[in-house]
Amino acid sequence: MSPLRIGSIELPGRLFAAPMAGVTDRPFRQLCRRLGAHYAVSEMVTSRRDLWTSLKTSRRADHEGEAAPIAVQIAGTEPIMMAEAAAYNIDRGAQVIDINMGCPAKKVCNVWAGSALMKDEPLALRIVEAVVSACAPRGVPVTLKMRTGWSANERNAVALARRAEALGVAMLTVHGRTREQGYSGVAEYDTLAAVKAAVRVPVVANGDIDTPEKARAVFAATGADALMIGRAAQGRPWIFREIGHFLATGEHCPAPRTLEVKAWLLEHLLDHYGLYGEFTGVRTARKHIGWAVRSLPGGELFRARMNTLESCEAQLAAVTEFFDVLASKHPSLPRHTAGHDTRIEPEPERHAA
Repeated sequence: MSPLRIGSIELPGRLFAAPMAGVTDRPFRQLCRRLGAHYAVSEMVTSRRDLWTSLKTSRRADHEGEAAPIAVQIAGTEPIMMAEAAAYNIDRGAQVIDINMGCPAKKVCNVWAGSALMKDEPLALRIVEAVVSACAPRGVPVTLKMRTGWSANERNAVALARRAEALGVAMLTVHGRTREQGYSGVAEYDTLAAVKAAVRVPVVANGDIDTPEKARAVFAATGADALMIGRAAQGRPWIFREIGHFLATGEHCPAPRTLEVKAWLLEHLLDHYGLYGEFTGVRTARKHIGWAVRSLPGGELFRARMNTLESCEAQLAAVTEFFDVLASKHPSLPRHTAGHDTRIEPEPERHAA
């Protein structure tokens, strides 16, 4: 796939890992990049100065060893605070600043941040102007992630996109749902196509992209410059490799070997423990392990057992054993296909005669 530019930054391709709070930390972003993502945005960092020294924020602002470009998403409701947050993260290595106007979470929207900002366009635009003004002198492009609107009757993505572009935003990402929808229903792409037709900066399509075929269809339906993938990468980060191969060749790449998946997961866990330490690392790793095994035979039982383990060593040993046993029966994992159950069926129980 041909390169794409965000301001002066050239990306090697057009498949992006979405920012997801509590998910896209540095270890997960690096894993997605290794498995085919061309760009990965951090989980959102608060604009509240009093929280910048908290352990959570310091971990989110940790980019040690991360490949360029480093993109950080910021969230908040006060233009001056958002500008200060942009500068704070640039000082810590951010090369792109992304403004969050897409998060539908109640705890974010209840304080009128995230996608709630789409309901107050004047405030949203003051935030964009302040952040661009803080970033432009330092040569750092600003991007914006938003939804199609607040509700089905208030779809204002096109109008907001035009105004954000005029204020200097270098790229726009649109999730094909309103804030009211959350993650329910299905994403629509007509609004994304309208945004693409209305602006000159790159537009990224997001929402329900979970197979290579769907990726091709969304590119065709929207004319988008890039695709952003979120939930479909949880437990299946090689989806970027699958989509990239399919878009380039029209063919599916071979399903990953079970032992390959084991190696990727173990590497990810070691990186994860390194960032969080043992106590927090073991607990926050459980969701990643759960996503990786949820569709595999014995996955639910294994996940229940995993939740009882209290050390990195025990967790690594259990994951190793689970995948070694699985590989002896199923050398490769199934290829995911939308609308189909892709679980490997467990062998029937064998009873003593």
